[in-house]
Amino acid sequence: MGTFTKSFGAAGGYIGGSKALINHLRVTSHAQTYAASMSPPVAEQILTSMSIIMGKDGSNEGRRRIQQLSRNVRYFRQRLRQMGFIVYGHDDSPVVPLLLYLVPKISMFVRGLTKRGVAGVGVGFPATKITGGRMRFCLSAAHTKEMLDKILKEIDEVGYLCGSHYSTSLKNPEPIEW
Repeated sequence: MGTFTKSFGAAGGYIGGSKALINHLRVTSHAQTYAASMSPPVAEQILTSMSIIMGKDGSNEGRRRIQQLSRNVRYFRQRLRQMGFIVYGHDDSPVVPLLLYLVPKISMFVRGLTKRGVAGVGVGFPATKITGGRMRFCLSAAHTKEMLDKILKEIDEVGYLCGSHYSTSLKNPEPIEW
């Protein structure tokens, strides 16, 4: 199961599995009744993105973007942890959940970042446990180090105002790579 929304800046998602699983989902899933098919332009966007990533366009642009995204992700996650935030998810994932825990902090964080020109998604109950509220940041290969540093500065300031620097594991922070 995966998403095209975060991974390709498109819309929709997919599920892969056995024929029996897919047939079961077709019959029992709400999506069969309430969802629409992917539009041709969105499908073409995904196919084009995949073609570039795999180098089928004859360039190394896909590899370059993946390497840049990887650098951005490592840097962003390390800096958040060094600031005292608790970050979930796989260390290589460009979707970065920053734990806020409490529902009221989500709206404070979203408003504070929005005022500072930073986009992030607040996620709370019922999408998470009642005490599992978080901000979710989606990184891109198009982000520069300067952009990330500005975003991190704003996150740190808003985190201070919201009291969201929960981590106590800053004894020996890892060196930050770029």
